[in-house]
Amino acid sequence: MTEPVPAIRTVIVEREIAYPPEKIWRALTQPHLIAEWLMQSDFKPSVGHSFRFSADWGGVDCQVKAVEPHKTLSYSWDAFGLESIVTWTLTPTETGTRLRMEQAGFRPDQEEAFQGASYAWPAYFTAMEKVLARTE
Repeated sequence: MTEPVPAIRTVIVEREIAYPPEKIWRALTQPHLIAEWLMQSDFKPSVGHSFRFSADWGGVDCQVKAVEPHKTLSYSWDAFGLESIVTWTLTPTETGTRLRMEQAGFRPDQEEAFQGASYAWPAYFTAMEKVLARTE
């Protein structure tokens, strides 16, 4: 009898943010703002664009998969053997925007990467909110 194949796991972070989708979209798509809350990059919101996030520990190779301005952004996230997809969804609310980030594709043998992402993304959200608070 064969063992069942463990499911691929996903990290999901959702937060209500008191800014309109247009402002959050800028923080997600403008490299100088991305650098302030996530990492340095040569990002462009254009499907098929390959880019790299860079930090002192190394980098992440990415490619834009989907762009729907002010609504959805998706890109591959490939680093250290992890091949995943990050998808951002912005939903307008009465008080701002419901921001959802989903990083899908963690294999069962990538527990360390899964735990790292589970810890890091909420911190990135907090850093983004600080950037949003001081930008127009």
